[in-house]
Amino acid sequence: MSRTKTWKQIGIFSLLGFLLSWLVSCSTGAPPAANNGQAGGKQEVEFWTMQLQPDFTDYFNKLIAQFEQENPTLKIRWVDVPWADMQRKILTAVSAKTAPDVVNLNPDFASQLAQRNAWLTLDDKVPRDVQQQYLPKIWKASTLNNQSFGIPWYLTTRVAIYNTALLEQAGVSKPPATYAELAQVAKQIKAKTDKYAFFTTVVPEDSGEVLESFVQMGVNLVDAQGKAAFNTPQGKAAFQFWVDLYKNELMPKEALTEGHRHAINLYQQGQTAILASGAEFLNTIAKNAPTIAKASASAPQITGDTAKKNVAVMNLVIPKNTDVPDAALKFALFVTNDANQLSFAKAANVLPSTVKALQDSYFQTAPANATPVDKARIISAKQMQDAEVLIPAMKDVKQLQKVIYDNLQAAMLGQKGVDQAIADAADQWNQRS
Repeated sequence: MSRTKTWKQIGIFSLLGFLLSWLVSCSTGAPPAANNGQAGGKQEVEFWTMQLQPDFTDYFNKLIAQFEQENPTLKIRWVDVPWADMQRKILTAVSAKTAPDVVNLNPDFASQLAQRNAWLTLDDKVPRDVQQQYLPKIWKASTLNNQSFGIPWYLTTRVAIYNTALLEQAGVSKPPATYAELAQVAKQIKAKTDKYAFFTTVVPEDSGEVLESFVQMGVNLVDAQGKAAFNTPQGKAAFQFWVDLYKNELMPKEALTEGHRHAINLYQQGQTAILASGAEFLNTIAKNAPTIAKASASAPQITGDTAKKNVAVMNLVIPKNTDVPDAALKFALFVTNDANQLSFAKAANVLPSTVKALQDSYFQTAPANATPVDKARIISAKQMQDAEVLIPAMKDVKQLQKVIYDNLQAAMLGQKGVDQAIADAADQWNQRS
């Protein structure tokens, strides 16, 4: 369930432009005629999730059985789609008007189709008091042009997993809380251990962590008209921060060529002191690198002067062409209600997106015999007061990441000065077709 980064994968986007050209008719075309939403005299709701079998098969079978018992005229057909296939399958299904009635995506990808009016808009369908049951910033994450297109489901927010032995060897008394502190710790660790404080990637098609760091450092990425807003003193300072770390050999050279998976490998090999990941990833470290796991502890996510923290969101969306919109919405709200979010968050070691569920003692107080995962969960949950989706749904967001990363790489390699690199990035963004 460690999905904070996998949600950022975008390998399928080369297919997106081709398939999105078919979506213009989404708002006017006839509903799919597959089974007219009927199954054995009942209305059928087809529900797609992403790679939740077999770990959560029993959970969802019980959840669906409960819903069907409470709603005897409805039938749920659950389809679990492999993670790597979901984007391709949903693009094809939406284009062919054979999409499921409720689909588990994330705001980043779902917003690409929201631009083409593919999803049911929810503001006039979900009562205000129901909307207010969800964390306000998280509900806002599934909006585009002030229209809500998704219902929040489960969340993860990064923590700083750190190697206590490596920090101690370097004479570092506590993990860094800010990027400014990270730069100082990176020098100390490199000097004392010849290892690195951390690894992050500037591969354009991979993680958006560096782009998020710009926001945490106080950079506005685009203005109200969608034009570049990052060619500012704050933007130049953010560029300079990463360029200096790279040129001073305080980041591995592979930052330009390897993705986030390399960060995980380096940490598990004891080559880096800090890993930005979800709290649940401590279980994976324990399996893959037990010695490193024993030395690992968690701290709040590293941030900038804004104190903003990242959160990754999974949501449920309803295709506009569903022939059972009321039943689909009823089921989506059932899956994401307080009680069901709490039970799923406990089962999957993630965070719920409703106010009441997050206030449960499970997320507020560690047990007496707390494990490292328990402690990380509490840290993760407490961050939610400052957490938000740092890169909100916007048109061409992956292109924005690419132009910034491409020019940041050029500055890191000394091919451009920082001023030239950031100016070029802004021009390329503003001149995109």
